[in-house]
Formats: sequence, structure tokens, C-alpha cells
Amino acid sequence: MENKKNIKDYNLDELKKEFENLGEKPYRAEQVFKWIFEANVTSFDEMTNISFKLREKLKQNYIICIYKIIKKQESKDGTKKYLFNIGDDNAIETVLMEYKYGKSLCVSSQIGCKMGCKFCASTGIPFVRNLTSGEIVEQILAVQREEKIKISNVVLMGIGEPLDNYNNVLNAIKIMNNQKGLNIGARHISLSTSGLVPKIYDLANEKLQCTLSISLHATTDEKRSSMMPINNKYNIEELLKACKYYIETTGKRISFEYALAKEENDNEEDAKRLVKLLKGMLCHVNLIPINKIENGKYDKSSNENIIKFRDYLNDHGIVATIRRELGPDIEAACGQLRKKEVKE
Repeated sequence: MENKKNIKDYNLDELKKEFENLGEKPYRAEQVFKWIFEANVTSFDEMTNISFKLREKLKQNYIICIYKIIKKQESKDGTKKYLFNIGDDNAIETVLMEYKYGKSLCVSSQIGCKMGCKFCASTGIPFVRNLTSGEIVEQILAVQREEKIKISNVVLMGIGEPLDNYNNVLNAIKIMNNQKGLNIGARHISLSTSGLVPKIYDLANEKLQCTLSISLHATTDEKRSSMMPINNKYNIEELLKACKYYIETTGKRISFEYALAKEENDNEEDAKRLVKLLKGMLCHVNLIPINKIENGKYDKSSNENIIKFRDYLNDHGIVATIRRELGPDIEAACGQLRKKEVKE
């Protein structure tokens, strides 16, 4: 079994090459690709327009990665959180959110996280490994099977740092975006990063049409480093330089995430510095009322402060909105996801 490859790990071009190595025509790969990602089958036997001989060949060489739901929770606001057994005694969390424009899924990219952000529930949990492309995409397929729905938007903002799993994440985006598969438009896919500067340059040169979200969360290096250790390696100046390159290269607007913590980064001086840092950039600021986590040292800013902060940014030429909180009662809101044990 361990020698068999997960067929969901291949984008269409890669699958065609695999089929050539098996002595099969490329159009057969297209058929199988559609069965897996469009029809969302769970076995090769369901592929009724594929010959028995080819199905047997596929069974000998590949598996179809299928997640089992360990636990499913539903918030009073309709948000749903899934704890998935991914098949090797590890688990990840995925969140389904309802918006007016459709159904959005927050997916994880790693088991655990190396970044150590102090406001995130994944902090302190040992990093285990990267998710493969197929394991990232299977989160979408698993929720679509469970809920009998079509996911319209994907945000790579769950457990893990997407740019720390660069190749697998990019390949997963190609699979999501393919019209013969999941057919999720690139503009409906968002990728969030804590600020891995070299990878932001790499991503810019890919010229994808996805939305890039940068977790900024502070306006001075001292404060950001205390919240996000990655800032010790790539400071705010380096990060914003990479962001400007990304905007110039892609023509795409960047979204800056800014989690407001009481008496930490939510005063008028912070707002003034943020305006100065972002002035003239093609960007949007997404203000996030910080969510309390177990053993976390930050508290949520007051509603009054959050509104004042937003209004100050807008009044000074920086487009800012406050993110709607979804699923805090089931720990599904921003920063609350964490890897749990399969035994739980």
C-alpha cells in the first residue's frame, strides 16, 4: 500500500505523463481527472467509461485519498468545522463558511506549523509534515461529499504556513483551478502568509490571479517580532518591499491582515504608522478582532477601538474593513484552528 501513489497529488499535465508511462493515451488521463475532481468518486470502480483493464492497472499503482470525518461541529451562525483523519494517525481541521457570494472553505496546508505566531492556536504544536497537493485538495472534496454542495471560494488560511509548503500549495491551486476538475476560479482562491519574503518574490513571478493576504498585525519591528517570530528573519521593511514587487509584477491588490489586540496594536499611533507604511500601495486592510486562545496573552480590542481604527484608516486613504467573525463558539474563527490528535 505504501508504494502506491495518491492520484489526487497530480495536476492534469502530470497525470498525462503518468498515463504515458503506463502506456495509456493522454485523453484517458483527462477522463480519470474529471472522475476524481469533478465527479468526486471514491473508487476506481465508479469510473464507468474506463476499461476494466485500466481500472485494475490504476488500482495496482494508485490510491484515491479519502478523508474520514472524526468530528463535525456547527456554529450558531452556520459555520461548520471538520476534524479530518488524514490516514496516518494525524488530523487537520477545515472550516466551511457561508457568505452571500457562496460557500467558502478555509483549508490547512501543513500538519502543525513552524511559525510560532503568539496569537494563533497552532503555536506550540509540533510540526509534523507538509500536506501533499492531493491532501490539500481532498479537504474540498470531502466537504463537498459530506454536504452535497459546490465550494465556490477557497482560503489557504488554516493550519500551517502555505508558503512553507510552496510546491505542494501551488500544485493544489493548479488542481483547484483546472476547468476539467474543481473549476474554482483563481480570483476565488486566497493564500495567506506570515511573511516568507523569498517565497513572496517567487509567487509574484508565477503571476497567478489568486489573492495574496499578508499577516502584518503590527506597525513596528519590536511589536511584530513579539507577536510573530518570523519578523526576526524578515522585518517589516523587507516584507513591504516584497509586497510592492508583488503588486508591480502581478497588478494585483494585496490584502493586509491586521488582528487587533487590546492595548497592544489598536491605538491611534498604530493607525497612523499603518497609514504611513501602506500609503500609495494597491492594498486593502482586513481588520480582525483577535480571538482569545488557550494560554494566549492577547485580548480582543473593544468594538469602539476597532471601529475607530477602521475609520481612521479609511479617512486617510487606506481602504479598511472589519472581518465578520464566524464560528468563534466552536473555535473555528481566525487563529483558533489547531491540530488535534486522532484519538480525541
